[in-house]
Amino acid sequence: MSTEMHNTAHGAPGAEAEPRNADVSFEKADVQVTTIYWYLGALAIAVILSYVVCVFVLRLTTKIAVEYDTPPPTIRQEMGSAYQALPPEPRLQGVPGHGTDPQTDLRQKLQADTAANEKYGWIDQSSGIAQIPVHDAMKIIAEKGLPAIQPAEKK
Repeated sequence: MSTEMHNTAHGAPGAEAEPRNADVSFEKADVQVTTIYWYLGALAIAVILSYVVCVFVLRLTTKIAVEYDTPPPTIRQEMGSAYQALPPEPRLQGVPGHGTDPQTDLRQKLQADTAANEKYGWIDQSSGIAQIPVHDAMKIIAEKGLPAIQPAEKK
């Protein structure tokens, strides 16, 4: 192991001069600020020009669309904006613009079914087929049972 002092700081006594190599060269400045400023300026000009071009294209295409756009049919104009806001037919119940309420329709349907199940009447009077309320029919079947079904004859 060596016992020599390794004090090679610049300006220290006994320090050697900075090593130089003829094949190696260093840049005096790492970054040239003027080049970066020119680049940023060119970038800003390009952004502004592209914005101007986009605004010009938007206005031009809007003008063309307005010129060539066909007006809506007269029936829609007569019906107003409410017609244009509705979806096309057939519409589901309960959406705005539909004439009936689904809950009201359900109540009416249940009342009609209940009334049909609780009435007396003839279906075919000549054959003797009548309609009676469901609860009466269930009582009769519980008391008498179902009629026996004749097996079909084999040919």
